[in-house]
Amino acid sequence: MPDRRTVTFVGPCQAEVRCEALPAPPPGQMLVKTRLSAISSGTELLIYRGQFPGGLPVDESIPALPGDFHYPLCYGYAAVGNVVELGAGLPEDWLGRPVFSFQPHTSHFLATPATVFPLPEGLSPESACFLPNMETAVNFVQDGAPLLGEHVMVLGQGIVGLLTTALLSQFPLQSLITADKYACRRNASLALGVTASLDPQAPGFREHLRTLLPAGADLTYELSGAPATLNDAIAATMFSGRVVIGSWYGSKPVQLDLGGAFHRSRIRLISSQVSSLAPELTGRWDKSRRFALAWQAIQRIRPEKWITQRFPHEAAAQAYQLLDHSPSESIQVILEY
Repeated sequence: MPDRRTVTFVGPCQAEVRCEALPAPPPGQMLVKTRLSAISSGTELLIYRGQFPGGLPVDESIPALPGDFHYPLCYGYAAVGNVVELGAGLPEDWLGRPVFSFQPHTSHFLATPATVFPLPEGLSPESACFLPNMETAVNFVQDGAPLLGEHVMVLGQGIVGLLTTALLSQFPLQSLITADKYACRRNASLALGVTASLDPQAPGFREHLRTLLPAGADLTYELSGAPATLNDAIAATMFSGRVVIGSWYGSKPVQLDLGGAFHRSRIRLISSQVSSLAPELTGRWDKSRRFALAWQAIQRIRPEKWITQRFPHEAAAQAYQLLDHSPSESIQVILEY
């Protein structure tokens, strides 16, 4: 059997590839050889930098990510590979099939049929690795519930922000405005047909925004991962508007300016995270229906166009260094195996 090689965060700004023996698949499980995995830069940079809150479960909804946040930690949740060996009891037609699974950045993994998603016909592995972030974008749109003719603002055009913008661009909105401090991401956003894409660090950002949205946005998404941006989101939102907070700030403190216009604004702040569905939807929606919608959106949007860098799996440390030190150069980074 081959060794399994897994990216492991061993301390702040330290990532290495560790090897371990990989057993044969037990009955009812399959062995998958990974072809590529996508780095989720927002969450993974918090882990890489040590900016995670201690004692918090890594992800109770993903069996491959057990335990709490502490070093050493294996992480990641966007792996695509091919089934190369079957345990007893599994049908032979699984062998060789391309599948997606929520797994850390690892060269091989064991899985059951319930924890893998066969790739839709004709979909590339590069497209398929966007499934988790597309599901997240679908969740954001569902939680924000944009209405016909609304003015919508999306702060942050990393990959989750771009996917959210891509979905919103298909709604009959009055305007759709985005913001990101990196030019390559603003350009990608403009290519989606948004009304405007602004630099939030440019002088007069809020004044420029008010010329575009004199009354403010009906719906604002905070997807930048920067705590200070939440104040921009509140400032951009009109009376009785809503702010969907999709960023995870980890252990970074958040200082909000709630003593001014916010106090009388009746703005709603909505916490949105993909591991659950909004309670008001659970009578009609479940995870399988949302995944089906995410697959359809991937086939329609083809987000592989936003892959900016590819690194060999063994060079994962270099990938995280790029994301940490030169974020303006990247949108989506993938590891190849």
